[in-house]
This record gives sequence, C-alpha cells and structure tokens, in this order.
Amino acid sequence: MIILFGVFIRYNEESDTHWTEHRKAKNISSDIENDFYFRYPSFQDVHVMIFVGFGFLMTFLKKYSFGAVGFNFLIAAFGLQWALLMQGWFHSLDYSDGKIKIGVENLINADFCVAGCLIAYGAVLGKVSPVQLMVMTLFGITLFAVEEYIILDLIHARDAGGSMVIHTFGGYYGLSISWMLYRPNLDRSNRLQGSVYHSDVFAMIGTLFLWMFWPSFNSAVTDHGDGQHRAFINTYLALASTVLTTVAISSLFQKHGKLDMVHIQNSTLAGGVAVGTAAEFMLMPYGSLIVGFFCGIISTLGYIYLTPFMEKYLKIQDTCGIHNLHAMPGVIGGIVGAITAAAATESVYGAEGLANTFDFEGAFEDTKPTRQGGLQAAGLCVAICFGIGGGIIVGCILRLPIWGDPADEHCFDDQAYWELPDEEEEESIPPVLQYNNHHTHNKDIAVSNFNMEQN
Repeated sequence: MIILFGVFIRYNEESDTHWTEHRKAKNISSDIENDFYFRYPSFQDVHVMIFVGFGFLMTFLKKYSFGAVGFNFLIAAFGLQWALLMQGWFHSLDYSDGKIKIGVENLINADFCVAGCLIAYGAVLGKVSPVQLMVMTLFGITLFAVEEYIILDLIHARDAGGSMVIHTFGGYYGLSISWMLYRPNLDRSNRLQGSVYHSDVFAMIGTLFLWMFWPSFNSAVTDHGDGQHRAFINTYLALASTVLTTVAISSLFQKHGKLDMVHIQNSTLAGGVAVGTAAEFMLMPYGSLIVGFFCGIISTLGYIYLTPFMEKYLKIQDTCGIHNLHAMPGVIGGIVGAITAAAATESVYGAEGLANTFDFEGAFEDTKPTRQGGLQAAGLCVAICFGIGGGIIVGCILRLPIWGDPADEHCFDDQAYWELPDEEEEESIPPVLQYNNHHTHNKDIAVSNFNMEQN
C-alpha cells in the first residue's frame, strides 16, 4: 500500500498547498467554500457507521463479539486504502501526470466501497478466517469499483445512497460466497449460533448508530443544496416509517404478540437501504413513508420465513440475514429509483431542476426521463450480476484449503483467533473480596460460607 500510494496518490486541488492560488484563479471568495467544510460532517457520520454501526450490529452472537468488531475494524481499514486506489483509477485519475488526486469526497466514497464488503461479511460471519476476509475484501472492492464505474459513468444511472451499487451488490456478493462455502455440518456449532441478553444489547447499539446516521449516508455525496437536503429528508422519513412497520409485523407474527430482537436490530434499517437510489429525486415525503412501510413488511417476513427456507433448500447460510436487510431492500430501492426517474416531469422538477437532478449534460443532454428510468433498471441488473457472478468466483477461491478457516464445531467462536480473558478464573474469585475490611464479622461469615461451598 505504501508503495502504491507513493507512486499514484496525491492531494487534490482543495487539499493541496496550492489551494490559495486555485482560490484566486477561480475567484472563490472564502476558504469556507472548500469542499471539506461541506462534506466533513457527512464523512464523520459515514465513518461512524462503518466502524461502530456495522461492527456492533454483528456482535449479536454469544461468543463472537471480538471477531465481529475486530475483523470489521481490520477489513474496513484495509479496504478503504485499496478503495482509494481502485476508485481513484476509475474516477480521480489526472491524465496530465498519471496521479490520483484525493480529497474528502474520495474518502467518503472509499467508505461506501468498504460498506459493500462489510455487508458481505455479514453473510459469512463466524464461518471464515481473517485471511479469507482479507481476500474477500480485496476482490470485493475490485469488483465494486468496476461495477460502480459501469453503473454510474457508462450507464449513467443515479444512485446517491447506493441501493444498487452498495447494498444490492454487497448483499448478493456475500450470499453467493456463503452458498459456495456451504457447510452441511454447521449444526455442530449450534450451541454458539444464538445470542444472549447482553450480546443483543450491544448489537442494538450498532443498529441505533446506523439508524441515526443513515440520512448522512444517503446524502453524503449528493449535490450541494436542494439535492442533499431532499436526500436527507427522504431517508429520515423512510427510516421512521420502517420502525413502526417492523414492530407491528414482528408482534403480529410472533407467539403471544411479543417482539423479536432480530427484527428490531435489522429490519428497522431496511427503509434507509431502499430509499437510497431515489433519495435525491422528488420522491415526496409520503412516498418515503410508503417505501419504508413496504420495506418493514418485506424485511421482517424475510427473517421469519425466507432465511430458514434459504438455508434448508438453497444451501445458503446467511448468518446476519443480509438478504433481508440489504439485498431485497436494495433491489426494491433500484426499482423505486427506476419508477421515480421514469415518472419525472418538467412541471414537478422544473427544466433546470430536471437536468441538475439527473445530470443531463454532455452526451446525456437529450436524455428523457423515461429513458433514464430504463438506465436505472439496467444499473440494477449490473449490480445483481456483479454480486452473484463475482461472489461465485471469489467463493471458489475461498474454498481452497489454504486459508485456515475454522472447523464446523469451532464456528461462531472467538477462541480460534483471539486471546480471551480467563472467565473461569474470574468466577473462582472468592466473594470475600466484595466486603469492606471494616466489616470483619461479615467477612468471617463470608469466608466460612465460601469454604463450606468449596468442601
């Protein structure tokens, strides 16, 4: 990485010391117009989602919290470096000197790129080695950069929040790898596949971070002004709608009307995924609520019926249920984006607003909204093909017996890769230590009781 960065990567004009000269040449009045000040708040939020949100969301397994947060940390830190290079070669290469010029927007896009690989990690959580994860991330980011270039630049689809580029691709990439790495004897580690009370609370921390910052995720790289403002509002409303629907459906389909924490941790986020593509379009506030409503239903029912069906009949062991949180809502987001784009009219958007929202300029200057709807649908198909095709190829590579993956009975257990605190030693500490030295009578009783118990 150091060598590649040394050869290729440089600061862009807004992060270089020549900014002052650039400012004068472009007649920019103030340093506050540097893109850093527009983008950094969103970057912070996205960064928290990647490292805290995704990391803690996966800590629900009773014995795999170290692996969930720690390996998430590892592959995100590795992935964002590779992403800066891969995305840079496609989007930020300065042909005058052959260098990749990076600024704050490149860092946000690198985090987006990493998000696709972290989604895929959810499908194989607890079943692969850290080396396999690194290989999976290396190929995943490479595939991501290519499909992103095809969808956004060649096809010219709009995908502000990444419903297609990030979630659909990441979801099907992870599911395909999980299918290729199917373990028929995974029931040997059944005892470790569930959660405990405190692990579900930690996972809920991840959910809340993701839920709070998702409006920033979907609006982070949209156009300054109305586009960013609209993307934020649409995401905010879709997420709120999804929470109510998820709670209702979970209660309706569970015994005695109780809630299932799995649904609350995951399905409540599905609206943010599905509104991503159309986030900056004129979806209208009620449209955002509708998207969130349907996603809450589909995602929750997916956890109840589809995940067990996929494991039993399709041989896809989806640890985190990424099909219900990312893949299906991502496809819904792509469809919503295509319909919303095709239905766009000049009376709703205005002539300039229409051109600005869909980037109708250059070779795409004469594109009609109906055709843009078709391009959006084509982008969705590319994301699915790259996810499934790339996942099968990478899955074949990961099946090679050289990566040190855990045995069936050691899946979902931190013991294989982490030094763990000695819990037995902690449990054997005598209760005498709970007493203050001044309470000698109580201490003597405690010691004698402890000795009797030991005998």
